[in-house]
Amino acid sequence: MAGVVGSRVRAAITRSQRITGLEPGVITELVAEIGSLRHERHQAGLASRPRRRPAGAGAKHKLVFVDRLLATLVRLRHGATHDVLACWFGVDRSTITRAPSATTRTGPARAATRSAGCSRTSPAT
Repeated sequence: MAGVVGSRVRAAITRSQRITGLEPGVITELVAEIGSLRHERHQAGLASRPRRRPAGAGAKHKLVFVDRLLATLVRLRHGATHDVLACWFGVDRSTITRAPSATTRTGPARAATRSAGCSRTSPAT
């Protein structure tokens, strides 16, 4: 399943730094880095327990990983409601509600790989 959002819409969202707050190159790096981490964790979770259903059974994701990442970025940047994002991405509100949790679970791992010289603290006032 390719996802609900068309490739033109996804490209327009990705290209517009005003919408996501990030340059397209940074989004590409995030997708490559976080996507592979997320896939590895998912596969490890599947291998760690016995299957209860046959392969392919269960709910299908309506949004692919890139779309969930874009929805999360727009939500964090603009504070848009889940209803607005659901309308924009063409999915149900509950799908958007699950999107940030699916992409931000890999955040601490990304932060741990940051170099020691890079500080994220705010300057003292």
